[in-house]
Amino acid sequence: MELLGSFPDLAAVEDLHPDVVLTAIPLEDIPPPANGRVPALVLLTGESQPVWTQEALRLGVRAVLSRDASASEILAAVEAAASGMAVLDPRDLDALLRAAAPVHTAGEAASLTARELEVLRMMAEGAANKTIAWKLAISEHTVKFHVASILGKLHAASRTEAVTMGIRQGLILL
Repeated sequence: MELLGSFPDLAAVEDLHPDVVLTAIPLEDIPPPANGRVPALVLLTGESQPVWTQEALRLGVRAVLSRDASASEILAAVEAAASGMAVLDPRDLDALLRAAAPVHTAGEAASLTARELEVLRMMAEGAANKTIAWKLAISEHTVKFHVASILGKLHAASRTEAVTMGIRQGLILL
């Protein structure tokens, strides 16, 4: 409550979202879930530490913010955590995305073009060729060409397999 007292704008957090815990405790002090129910944790930290953030996410933390975050940023993180979303410091997010980027060896699939990545991401959303064509303002024939190229480059036999391989290779984030 000491933290909430220093932010008058956050006084309503406890009443609005009793299932969200706003804290600045160290990772090793995060309690295990009780009765299988995990509260949405919003952690405040001293400085950006991508490795620490990655471990916090692994433990089920929903948001990691700097202690210097404004009341509106903290409130937005609490709202997001209550909705099941994750919130990270942009510096941590950049570092985590770089660390998760796929490393391809010579024997792996060829790189997809920017347009092929767009098509693959829309395929992952379940969009049909006609919908992809409309969204990208290209012909259906061109979409079919891109799909065939994606299947070939990923050595996939179907759209589903291409999407699965795209996810495994880090080309598509869920």
